[in-house]
Amino acid sequence: MILPILILAAGASTRMRGADKLLEDVQGAPCLQVMAKRALATGQPIVVTLPRLDHPRARCLDGLDVIQVTVPDANLGMSRSLQRGIAALPRAADGVMILPADMPEITTRDMNEMLDAFSNTDALALRAATTTGKQGHPIIFDAALFNKFQHLSGDIGAQPILSKLGDRLKLHPLAADHARLDLDTPEDWSAWRSRSNAV
Repeated sequence: MILPILILAAGASTRMRGADKLLEDVQGAPCLQVMAKRALATGQPIVVTLPRLDHPRARCLDGLDVIQVTVPDANLGMSRSLQRGIAALPRAADGVMILPADMPEITTRDMNEMLDAFSNTDALALRAATTTGKQGHPIIFDAALFNKFQHLSGDIGAQPILSKLGDRLKLHPLAADHARLDLDTPEDWSAWRSRSNAV
C-alpha cells in the first residue's frame, strides 16, 4: 500500500516564547529533521507542511527527499495544514498518516507498526494510543476520507472526521507514552530532556 506520511510543521510555536520547538535539539539535530528522517526510513512518501520555503524549518530539511508544502494561512488553524497537505499527496495514495512534528518519541518502528496494522484492517482510520488506551498520534486515514478534510475549519484538527467513524476507527497501542507525548513549551522540553538523560 502507498501510505504517505504527512508531517505537520506549519504552526507558529507560540507557546515556546520566542523559540521554535521544531528546531529544538533531538539527538544532535533539529527535531523536525529527526522526525522527517525517521519517516523516510519507512520507505513511504513524505510530505511536510511549512510556514514558508525560506523558513529555518525548511532549511533543516535540505537534502531530504520530502515534498515541502507551504501553508501561508496557517494562522487560521491546523485545518489549513491538513487541507494543503492532503492536496499534495501522490494520486495513488491509499491513505495518509498524519504525524505532528513535535512528538520526538515517535520512532520509525512506531510508524511501521501503524502502517502494517492499517494494511491489515478494514478500519477507515487507525489511531495510535498508549498501552492504557489513551488516544494520541499518529493517525492513519483511508483515502476514502480525503474529501472530508476540505470541510474542516479552525484548529481542532481532524476530530470532526474521527467522531463520525464509530467502529470504523480502530486504536493501535504504541510503547510507553509515545502516542501522547508532545512538547509545546520550554518547560516541556526541559522536563523531557531530564527524563531522557535519567534513563
